Amino acid sequence: MEMICAIIYQLTKDLSMEEIKASGFDKYYVDHTLALWPQAAGGTPFTATFFQSKGDPITDLTEDLAAEQKARTTYDNILRAIHDPEICDPIRFLRAREIVHFQRFGEALRIVQDNLDSNNFYIMNPEFDTTTTC
Repeated sequence: MEMICAIIYQLTKDLSMEEIKASGFDKYYVDHTLALWPQAAGGTPFTATFFQSKGDPITDLTEDLAAEQKARTTYDNILRAIHDPEICDPIRFLRAREIVHFQRFGEALRIVQDNLDSNNFYIMNPEFDTTTTC
């Protein structure tokens, strides 16, 4: 997040009002000036409700894997749209980190699965449930 914010800051810090209007950045400017305000490309502001946590290791690690893939896809899309090396180089670095994070979460998931009774992967939470009642 810090690297993305630094890139956005560098790209917007010296914009003139004409450039702000011409780029369609004026609506954002009215609300936030040039301050960093995390939001999706579609305009949805960031919120903690984006985080998913159930307290079940299988569920949570699977969610983590999905989050890493979504971030990687976003970086891929940025790299398709932008060709400025000052932006692309840090985005490539962040993309590479997402791949490594995905691999580590996958390894963690495998360790959890290897240490659970494979018959119970999806019918109980071993953190809380000691027996199943179906």
